[in-house]
Amino acid sequence: MMRLGCCYYPEHWPEEMWAEDARRMVDMGLTRVRIGEFAWSRIEPQPWRYDWAWLDRAIETLHGAGLGIILGTPTATPPKWLVDKMPDMLAIDGQGDERRFGSRRHYCFSHLGYRGECARITAALVERYGNHPGIVAWQTDNEYGCHDTIVSYSHSAAQGFRRWLERRYPDVAALNTAWGNVFWSQEYRSFAEIDPPFLTVTEPNPAHVLDYRRFASDEVVSFNRAQVDILRAGSPGRDIVHNYMGFFTEFDHHAVSRDLDVATWDNYPIGFLEQFWFSRDEKLRYARQGHPDIAAFHHDLYRGCANGRWWVMEQQPGPVNWAAHNPAPMPGMVRLWTLEAAAHGAELVSYFRWRQAPFGQEMHHAGLLRPDSVDDVGAHEARAVASDLAALGDLGPPPKSVALLFSYEAAWLFEAQPQGRSFRYMELVFGMYSALRRMGLDVDIVPVDAPLDGYKMVVAPSLPILGADLVERLAGLGIPVLFGPRSGSRTRDFQIPDGLPPGNLRSAVPITIPCVESLREGLIEQGDGFDINRWFEHVETDLVAEEALTDGRGVVYANGSLRYLAGWPDEVLLSRLFTRMAAEVAIETVALPADLRLRRAGDMTFAFNYGPEPIDLGAITDRPLIIGEHLLPPAGVATWR
Repeated sequence: MMRLGCCYYPEHWPEEMWAEDARRMVDMGLTRVRIGEFAWSRIEPQPWRYDWAWLDRAIETLHGAGLGIILGTPTATPPKWLVDKMPDMLAIDGQGDERRFGSRRHYCFSHLGYRGECARITAALVERYGNHPGIVAWQTDNEYGCHDTIVSYSHSAAQGFRRWLERRYPDVAALNTAWGNVFWSQEYRSFAEIDPPFLTVTEPNPAHVLDYRRFASDEVVSFNRAQVDILRAGSPGRDIVHNYMGFFTEFDHHAVSRDLDVATWDNYPIGFLEQFWFSRDEKLRYARQGHPDIAAFHHDLYRGCANGRWWVMEQQPGPVNWAAHNPAPMPGMVRLWTLEAAAHGAELVSYFRWRQAPFGQEMHHAGLLRPDSVDDVGAHEARAVASDLAALGDLGPPPKSVALLFSYEAAWLFEAQPQGRSFRYMELVFGMYSALRRMGLDVDIVPVDAPLDGYKMVVAPSLPILGADLVERLAGLGIPVLFGPRSGSRTRDFQIPDGLPPGNLRSAVPITIPCVESLREGLIEQGDGFDINRWFEHVETDLVAEEALTDGRGVVYANGSLRYLAGWPDEVLLSRLFTRMAAEVAIETVALPADLRLRRAGDMTFAFNYGPEPIDLGAITDRPLIIGEHLLPPAGVATWR
């Protein structure tokens, strides 16, 4: 059964409060507590002078109450004395400015001296607590990349990039060829001449940018691995995790997760709705709920990262402090979000945070408790969830149905050369995911190299770098596969493939794309009941189009079990395509009400009402409900077998 927990900062509160806090956590139904990830200045107030006494007592207090402890390495918040000791450890942003001390994440992943200090503090923590019976898991750092801190242009990063390039290319001549540096006389005589791609007069070479993004991601992987290796050696048998973020593609989470036991993420649906591309109408309708697919999308994305094991490390329990606008969740939404995580296979949901802080940058970020220690709304809903989970029991794994292929490298490539301001990879992926969910389908979001046995459909929203082996593997599945626009449009060296796009995909879907258009807002190509906007590709082929514009130009082409979509689709076209694909393999679909979502786990079906009005489930099921009502209220959850 999924566990509940919270994030706690004993260093923020008088010690006489700790025991009562721990008792109340257990009484609320919590069994896990995360601590320590921001506490470096209290653990080591002076260089090499550790103060373990307070942390010893905190761990004993929490463990003594029956709580399993997730202990974080504090490397997201290096103390001021360390920054003063090595000021060049600070990252440099894209404008050439130093990311200075005074908040958090003030370091460059490439600084070798800082990496050494991270190894030292991690080793010290493991030596002290690695075999403590209260420690059930370790979290490395905190939210890699938060506040735009993955890509740094520091001297350390420049040196690291040159070393990375020397490992990647046999010589600088090969690099010049791969990057096309004959263009604009960008050729280099040695790796030592190559700088990071920033502060150029106009846009830098996109191949240079893509390699820099690959390098920056690899730096996160190696930074994380250094801590993992220390933790594994000194604290065997404990899970090692990291907490990822929402709609964040600056590094390859699949690569980082290969070194972890569990992928976790921080779920703030209302803040994400406010911060990203959603329309004004969506932001108003779902202002207190979050878009119906935001949380589920990330649940399915991160479940695909670490062999199916995943947690929510931070669950929004009330208003947050960091979005442009921060409304309070609708009553019942904290419970809904928690049960939705359970339906997607989470092993843990941990609320952020236990008590709202009365100081610092997050004073307006709600906790389960108010600053005066009175239970807030989130506390009452956490108690309700604990009761719900007991009633549901073990749920079983989510079923295999639709696999959606996700590539972080694709996101970097399109950011390096979008060709159209509105072509956003994450938005395209999310749109296809949401269309599948509106049809009542269960989706797994997986990396391109994931095993695909057992799935009935595959959707690849866009794979610009598309190897021949992947095309062969997907074609050999014998199930419906959809490739979205710009798939196969670039080689690994960021060049147009021989014979034009879609490159290697032409062997399976014989089309050629000689020209592409990015379309400004309001410039729409009309089809039979659907619209194409943002992006359209001209196609040459002998195939007859499965879907076409009113002027006859093709939009969707099918050959065998594979399809290619040559434009940015609207909801109508996606629904038509996915319905057709599902019918080909006898997957049952249902036209759900706009605000209703379903998810299956084992033999259990969950229904979630994200809308402001009740929804009658009579058209969905007439089976007895384990929790909930057939007239499902706003923020309501119902389950049945």
